[in-house]
Amino acid sequence: MKSRWQQFLVIGFVLMTAIIAGCSAEAPSGTKAGTSSGASSGPRVKLQGAGASFPAPLYNKWFKTYSAAHLNVQIDYQSVGSGSGVKAVIDKTVDFGASDAAMTEDEMKQVDVGVQLLPMTAGSIVLAYNVPGVENLQLSRQAYVGIFLGKVTKWNDPLIASANPGVTLPDSPVHVVVRADSSGTTYVFTKHLAAISEEFAGSPGVNKMPNWPTGTKSKGNEGVAGSIHTTPGSIGYMEYGYAVGAKIKMATVENKAGKFVVPTIASASAALEAVEMPDNLIAWLPDPEGDNSYPIVTYTWIIAYKQYADAGKAQALKDVLTYCLGEGQTKSESLGYAPLPASVIVKVQKALENVQAGAVATATK
Repeated sequence: MKSRWQQFLVIGFVLMTAIIAGCSAEAPSGTKAGTSSGASSGPRVKLQGAGASFPAPLYNKWFKTYSAAHLNVQIDYQSVGSGSGVKAVIDKTVDFGASDAAMTEDEMKQVDVGVQLLPMTAGSIVLAYNVPGVENLQLSRQAYVGIFLGKVTKWNDPLIASANPGVTLPDSPVHVVVRADSSGTTYVFTKHLAAISEEFAGSPGVNKMPNWPTGTKSKGNEGVAGSIHTTPGSIGYMEYGYAVGAKIKMATVENKAGKFVVPTIASASAALEAVEMPDNLIAWLPDPEGDNSYPIVTYTWIIAYKQYADAGKAQALKDVLTYCLGEGQTKSESLGYAPLPASVIVKVQKALENVQAGAVATATK
């Protein structure tokens, strides 16, 4: 028969086990005791998003950071291009989409529960190049339009040479790299080219997937970066952060004021200051004013539904995007993106109130 002391030991062991189990249930592995973070507790929520590759590095950083602090919220974002992102929203196969080309009125009308476009960040589209021996390439407007029209085909063409006195340019072909997918980056780039060239506006014109008169095709900003990195004599367009990350040289380009401007966060922000954000939150900067403005800058949008069948998903998405508009903006510059102007953040926060639980919105599980 057990002694009274042995009985106390057994009872104590049982009580300690129960206490440990209770603590484990309250604070899952990876959380800190006393942490208070909105959606950190409660039912598990998975948000599925897809779309633009332009903001993908920043979005993935935001979503990873948010999920680390909110263990019950999982966010999966697929970088598939703006066109595919818009299609996924229309087909209701995602909880949110993303596009550098926003959405057209006709596209919005195809979504019976409504959509809310929310500009989340902005950035430059740069002309990245790989020309051995040429460290600081300057391109006039005529020169880079000519390159993408297939009319400037040699690196020592007079249109390029005239803006680069003293630079030895090779007598070698210009290898143009363009996007293979339906791309918001392409849409913004062609919108700029059409704004500065009547010939380009006529053909190939503004399009997410134009019929380019020249160039080899690569998928996504990451694909274009890879092609340029491995192809001497090449030039292509991509988001600034991808060029920085891949350590690819970027051309200094001529802006509307006739100034040659280096792509930086500061020159992108200068361009944003020249544009007023309208009430529908869709603003374009095809050829911004200002001596210090980089000429090819765009906002990029998250596309949310206005009504979600799942109240948990609606609230989780609003909480995520609230973080992105707040603390998330401080992470933008390190990845090559321009933080939203304060006045724009206020408008986006207000528009986020339009996202509600209600009718059936998505087909994701």
